[in-house]
Amino acid sequence: MQAATNTVDPAEVAKFEAMAAEWWDPHGKFKPLHMMNPVRLDYITRQIAAEFGRDLTAPKPFEGLRLLDIGCGGGLLSEPMARLGATVVGADAAERNIPVARLHAEEQGLDIDYRHTTAEALVVGGEVFDIVLAMEIVEHVADPQGFLTTCQALLRPGGLFIASTINRNAKSFMAAIVGAEWVMRWLPKGTHDWAKFITPDELADLVSQAGLDPVDRKGFVFNPVSWQWAISDRDLSVNYVTASLKR
Repeated sequence: MQAATNTVDPAEVAKFEAMAAEWWDPHGKFKPLHMMNPVRLDYITRQIAAEFGRDLTAPKPFEGLRLLDIGCGGGLLSEPMARLGATVVGADAAERNIPVARLHAEEQGLDIDYRHTTAEALVVGGEVFDIVLAMEIVEHVADPQGFLTTCQALLRPGGLFIASTINRNAKSFMAAIVGAEWVMRWLPKGTHDWAKFITPDELADLVSQAGLDPVDRKGFVFNPVSWQWAISDRDLSVNYVTASLKR
């Protein structure tokens, strides 16, 4: 399969360009991601360990693995992956995100290859990875099928693709848009477009058409009482994550 020429949505990029300086502020516009990050990391690390036979108690369990964090933002996932020993490329179409990510990584003493680029450009450059992460990005691209096909092209045979996004239903509209944007004001109004949300079954079909085999999916569930996120085997009604392997 050939990758799409360009799946970047300029309007979506502009939204995140405007918020770039706040990536590492846990109380700023990216507060929801900071709150969700522990469960995202738990899922990602367990999937990588299972698929590549790695011991998470080892000092650098992901050493020797090359990982792409597409839509890396300020590096909230790239940094812990680098700490676990992976060789990390963090790519983002929003140019202002990259200096923020680079500076923070340098301050932490981490060597991460951050690039202002697109998935399509990486394919053209002949880049290949053991793992591709596309977290909270599928709902922001212009062509989900083209984007997923491009991600597949970036993987080695047997490589692991992990993507998280938001379901499309009345509950997700209330939680992700009314709750997060209008009521809590965690994100600027208009950050998400409900019409671009993707159901788990739709994503599974798109992933399969891209040449990937879905192997797992879970929900990320927010508890308003404990004010914490948890991983759920059953509740994929709002936020969810999937894992797939390249055929």
